[in-house]
Amino acid sequence: MDLVTPAVGQIFWAGTIFIILLFLLKKFAWKPMLTAVNEREESIKASIELAEKTKAEMEAMKAENEDLLKEARVERDKMIREASETSKKLIEEAKTEGKAQQNKIVAEAQRVINSEKAAAIAELKTQVASLSLEIAEKVIKGELASSDKQKALAEQIANDISLN
Repeated sequence: MDLVTPAVGQIFWAGTIFIILLFLLKKFAWKPMLTAVNEREESIKASIELAEKTKAEMEAMKAENEDLLKEARVERDKMIREASETSKKLIEEAKTEGKAQQNKIVAEAQRVINSEKAAAIAELKTQVASLSLEIAEKVIKGELASSDKQKALAEQIANDISLN
């Protein structure tokens, strides 16, 4: 049992060395360790605050980005709608202009057809009149070939003139 119980001298010197060591540690090591621990604690707090601040900024940026995306979608929809309306308007104008051109061409064609028709009718009348005169001339020549027929025709014309 002597091995387990310490002697009084051992207790005294162990206590004295412990107090000296405690004093030296307090004097030279404790303050720098506390300073380092406090600095470490402050840097950790600053890092946590910076992380929270950064997180808040990221949330704000995310919200701002979503707002920008919404605005961009609205602007895109507006541009698409305007482009669609413009294309419909251009198509309608092209149709209107095409119909106007078509009507103009049809009217010009009808005018040309009518003038050609009138010219053809006039030429036909001229040819009919010419043929009628030729036929009449041949008939009259055939009728008036003898002098008796000429006298009868002259008397008939005279009677017609006196009757009128």
